[in-house]
Amino acid sequence: MILNDVPKIMGIINLSPDSFYSGSRCLTEGEFEEMYALMLSQGADIIDIGACSTRPGSVPVSEEEEWELLKPALKKILRVFPASVFSLDTFRSSIVERAYDFVGDFIINDISAGEDDINMLQMAAKLELPYIAMHKRGTPETMQSLCQYEDVVNEVAQYFKSFIIKAKEAGIKEIVLDPGFGFAKNLNQNYTLLNNLSELKLSNGEGGEYPILVGISRKSMIYKLLSIEPQEALCATTALHLQALLNGANILRVHDVKEAKEVITLYETIKKNT
Repeated sequence: MILNDVPKIMGIINLSPDSFYSGSRCLTEGEFEEMYALMLSQGADIIDIGACSTRPGSVPVSEEEEWELLKPALKKILRVFPASVFSLDTFRSSIVERAYDFVGDFIINDISAGEDDINMLQMAAKLELPYIAMHKRGTPETMQSLCQYEDVVNEVAQYFKSFIIKAKEAGIKEIVLDPGFGFAKNLNQNYTLLNNLSELKLSNGEGGEYPILVGISRKSMIYKLLSIEPQEALCATTALHLQALLNGANILRVHDVKEAKEVITLYETIKKNT
């Protein structure tokens, strides 16, 4: 469901009014359908929908609030975009189960890699859904105080090695690894991870490696460094997306699909003419 040789684009749609970048928010069914259709037309391979903001400092909404925000979007996908591939950005296994009963297959995108819900890995395995596991520490409220690493690249790699063992024991077949840029990492640690993505390319035991997802679009590691706002960070985001691809990223999670698609075209041309 997730990969072939060409890097993939995951477009971001937030159903919560609390997400950090206003351009990703779709707060009505009409806005959601318009954004979803636009991203597909621009070349998105996956659309990532989330109804519970996890930006630093945020407090998660309740399960029922998350579901009520999510349900109209799932209905729209079922009726208007049934052939599309989407991921669900949630850390709750109950939301995964309810969504699966509603629409069938999708990709789980869990910022907690199963740590915030002890039933998540078993749920993913039971439903045979692909699983994106992100590295973080603590909660959105506490994570920015938990940036102490001796070697951030090695510690994230070790975290993923442990996670893969747990996920395989649970029975999960498709795994994607997300280093968690901005989640319990300071600015320099984010750039160290970006510069050393190859160290996170872990063997899947079948002659390949687990795919790496990079989510840096318009994040504070860009806009705070440049003393600009997220709305002004497209050019710098695009530059870092090319660097991420050159360093081994397989999936780019982005707010701006058209520009990310252009970057992948350039990257594929660079690679072909090396």
